[in-house]
Amino acid sequence: MAKNTQDLYYLPLQETIVHNNKTARAIELVNLSLLVSVLVYRVVYFNDQEQYLPWLLAFLCESWFTFNWIVAVCIKWNQCTTKTYPDRLLKRVSESKFPAVDIFVTTADPVLEPSIITMNTVLSLLAVDYPANKLALYLSDDGCSPLTFYSLVETTKFAKLWVPFCKKYNVQVRAPFRYFNTKATPLKNDLLEFQQEWKKIKKEYGDLYKKIDHAAQRPFPCDDDSDFGVFCGVHRSDHPTIIKVVSENKEGSPTDLPHVIYISREKSPKHQHHYKAGAMNVLARVSGVMTNAPLMLNVDCDMYANNPQVFLHAMCMVFGFKDEDNCAFFQFPQAFYDGLKDDPFGNQLADSFYLINGISSIQGTVYAGSNCFHRRKVIYGSSPNDSTKSDNISNEDLHKIFGKSTELKETAAQILSETNANIENRSCPSNFIEAATHVASCSYEYGTYWGTQIGGLYGSATEDVLTGLNIHGRGWRSAITSTDPLAFLGCSATTYPSSLTQQKRWFTGLFEILFTDKNPLLLTIKGNIWFRQALAYFYCCLWAVRSVPELCYASLPAYCIIKDSHFLPKVNERAILIFMGIFVIYNLYAYWECKRIGISLRMWWNLQRMERVNTMTGRLFAFVSVMLKLIGLSNTVFEVTQKEHVSNDDDNDNVSVGRFTYDNSPMIMPGVVILLINIMALVNGMLRLYKVDYSENWMGVSKLGLGEMFCSVWVLLCFWEYLKGLFRNGKYGIPSSTIWKSGALALLFVQICRR
Repeated sequence: MAKNTQDLYYLPLQETIVHNNKTARAIELVNLSLLVSVLVYRVVYFNDQEQYLPWLLAFLCESWFTFNWIVAVCIKWNQCTTKTYPDRLLKRVSESKFPAVDIFVTTADPVLEPSIITMNTVLSLLAVDYPANKLALYLSDDGCSPLTFYSLVETTKFAKLWVPFCKKYNVQVRAPFRYFNTKATPLKNDLLEFQQEWKKIKKEYGDLYKKIDHAAQRPFPCDDDSDFGVFCGVHRSDHPTIIKVVSENKEGSPTDLPHVIYISREKSPKHQHHYKAGAMNVLARVSGVMTNAPLMLNVDCDMYANNPQVFLHAMCMVFGFKDEDNCAFFQFPQAFYDGLKDDPFGNQLADSFYLINGISSIQGTVYAGSNCFHRRKVIYGSSPNDSTKSDNISNEDLHKIFGKSTELKETAAQILSETNANIENRSCPSNFIEAATHVASCSYEYGTYWGTQIGGLYGSATEDVLTGLNIHGRGWRSAITSTDPLAFLGCSATTYPSSLTQQKRWFTGLFEILFTDKNPLLLTIKGNIWFRQALAYFYCCLWAVRSVPELCYASLPAYCIIKDSHFLPKVNERAILIFMGIFVIYNLYAYWECKRIGISLRMWWNLQRMERVNTMTGRLFAFVSVMLKLIGLSNTVFEVTQKEHVSNDDDNDNVSVGRFTYDNSPMIMPGVVILLINIMALVNGMLRLYKVDYSENWMGVSKLGLGEMFCSVWVLLCFWEYLKGLFRNGKYGIPSSTIWKSGALALLFVQICRR
């Protein structure tokens, strides 16, 4: 027994598992050799072409695809994952030694992000397996909504019943809306006491749901004596700071509720607010003043804690690394509880598995904006092996870095000097409301490093990736681990328009990073980021740019068929085997990769076609919006994605779920144009085939561009949902105005081809 205990002590709390990647490497290199062969073929036969334009465009597009493939192979060359062991942690580390954690939940709009979803996230986090006296939950409400505040107050009351129930019976799913679904009933062989409590808690949750639902439909009392008096006469974009301590664990009991604090930062039309990055920086400052935990967890309002031991998994990485400087943040994957079957919109990130594992094997995963534990000292600008502790930083420097708040400078000094006994000294957040209100003002950041060198960085709609890039640029590493069950689950976009909006925001933000002083390639020169890590960031930032060569390449078959030219070898030429080889190997390899992680054939096809569709629609508009921003014609806007709450009474098997719907968004227009010009080209090609006299000139068929016709058919298959949308009515049909505009552009393209 003693030997087993001793062995357990030496077993790792976390370990990195390196996966065999030899087969994938071989296939990727074969495909790369074929891509290079295509470029050689283009160069060798360039002077033999009657029309240089399609050949030149094809060469430029294929050069881009080859470059893209080389970078992807470089990133995915090694594959690794991190595994954690919370059972070993509990036997080795006392709970008293666990560091305190400040939890940040962010929401911006109670309509687009229904309060009941946010409150379920709050409840799941309050009920995690972790000492309550070491937790503080901050809810940031960028919509300054009395509904959100009311919902938090009522939710905290319900939490006093929900949290003990979860811990008493070791409930695994601690978000009530998932636990109390239509199929969830206590089993007959369960204890009578449990059955009674289960019914009681379910009734209480039903009452909470009704309270929030009814509150959303009525005005709130507006008088000075009411808790909602501070919300009187305010506008969501023009109001003072509102901070309310909803619940306070004054006794420091590990079994009570954690601190629960509501924050709505000051806003004014005269000041920039920097969207989510600005909200995160306010949370960092306010929490620094009120509780100052050395670790911070941030989650989106829809990402509930699906695994009650998620904090213990994070602690495995906190205590598991021999040197804490190895890891700046610990990321958990983003996954979705309401993901549509087979991912019809291609927005569930399933195909990013190998890319993430590849980046993890270099300097560490990117910061994904949610489900991430950060070391506060890293957010405050600390670097690995930093010899400049706060004792050596003058008061003037602290003022310049963190601002003029005396309380914030003191707590920041404690964090940077790593004297983290401060959590016991700040067990009553209500004592620091005045200081917290000061650091949440909209003018506080002026003249400081916030948003430029510390905290969440400004300058991109994807502030999370930019912030992570800055951290890696200082030499830090990061880690990602996937637990069983998954640590967090959230809402995915369940309609095509919302998915397209989400895609545009992601790729706009990624592309913007290239035009900041945190360009990943520049950081390899003036920073401490590893070269392959910089390549990984560079690859992600260029996703919007890829829309241009893909759009050109999808137009080339139609151009050549209408123009009676070609950009592919004829079917009787040996060079056609190179192109056929790339097509077959790439698609079989992509399916093999998906099959290894349990993705179905239907889902693989959806991912393949939506990669083409999303690239030529949402990503194209991301590219254009950044270009317009650079020349001063417009500014990029942070668009909140619609979250949809499925109530217990909803039918999840509704036949309309997953069907494509369309609105008047101009983003779908490039896709409709591509579809129409390829249809016109196919009609043109079929008419030529019909006119061929096969009895006299069978070989004449080989000159009719069968390769180009096959490509047009492939484009047609990728845009099949758009084709069906042309003939449908209502929300399932493409608006007639979009069809007419796209048709005019398609006819213009045909006229240009014929000249």
